[in-house]
Amino acid sequence: MKAIICTAYGAPEVLQMQTIDKPFPKSNEVLIKVKATTVTVADFRIRSFTVPRSMWLPVRLALGIFKPRKPILGLELSGEIEAVGEEVSNHKVGDEVFGSSMDKWGGYAEYVCLPASTILGHKPATLTHTEAAAITIGAHTALHFLRKAAVKPGQNVLVYGASGSVGTYAVQLAKLFGAEVTGVSSAKNHTLLRTLGADETIDYTASDFRDQLGQYDLIFDAVAKLPFSLAVKHLSPSGTYLNIASPLPSVRMLWTRLSTNKRIITASSPRIIAEEMIYLTQLVQEGKLKVVVDKTYALEEIQAAHAYVELGHKVGNVGVRIN
Repeated sequence: MKAIICTAYGAPEVLQMQTIDKPFPKSNEVLIKVKATTVTVADFRIRSFTVPRSMWLPVRLALGIFKPRKPILGLELSGEIEAVGEEVSNHKVGDEVFGSSMDKWGGYAEYVCLPASTILGHKPATLTHTEAAAITIGAHTALHFLRKAAVKPGQNVLVYGASGSVGTYAVQLAKLFGAEVTGVSSAKNHTLLRTLGADETIDYTASDFRDQLGQYDLIFDAVAKLPFSLAVKHLSPSGTYLNIASPLPSVRMLWTRLSTNKRIITASSPRIIAEEMIYLTQLVQEGKLKVVVDKTYALEEIQAAHAYVELGHKVGNVGVRIN
């Protein structure tokens, strides 16, 4: 089968198409014929080894010293189950499924074997495989942390980085929860944010950007680019600051947490939960949650797809077609 192998850490050119053996499922695994995958920010950070300097050694030990220990990247996928192991009872051949291969990676290939315990959703018939693949990580991350922040009807929510993968889902879900949503992005994406439910939009490149900010019960920083010193000034006295891209709080964040009633939440991507997968799938099927796909590439164009995502200006998700 064809697969994209990450031959070293570095520029997109380290991703090389190779022909390798097709995997065979173990007794507790399913074999998925992959129809589509995505290029997430996590994918390009793994490939380029873009991590904080303080985390260099532990991350190298975890991922691999000179190159990724798991050479086939791709954290999200959608496809069709082609074979199941003898112990598998929760999936059958022919099921069209989507999900995340977070523990194993492997989406950048024509086939992948995943444990039957992997949380997989049934692909909505209204979606393409590319759209289905783009649901898992972004939507689950937005849902998990909005629930953690306990968003309530009538609250004012600011989503910074609202046009990205997590951001587009956060805008929609916060609105579904009854919040008044302000989306921050470049002006060219404001029409999109309005169609997704944003009540207000702010252009972060505008000279009067800071003057346009109000007071918010929740500030959801999806890209870790809003200075905390600015964010905390626009947070209500008992509001919540949520930064999903910074796993460790700064000294000022810790002091704010200790000296005020403001909540500070920093964390990385959550694990996929079956109940959340079912809930998100229902929202998509009912037309209440839209999947935004910026561009779609062929598997052979994976280097170009990574280069585009690395620019930092993608809108929603970037898909990759396979077969």
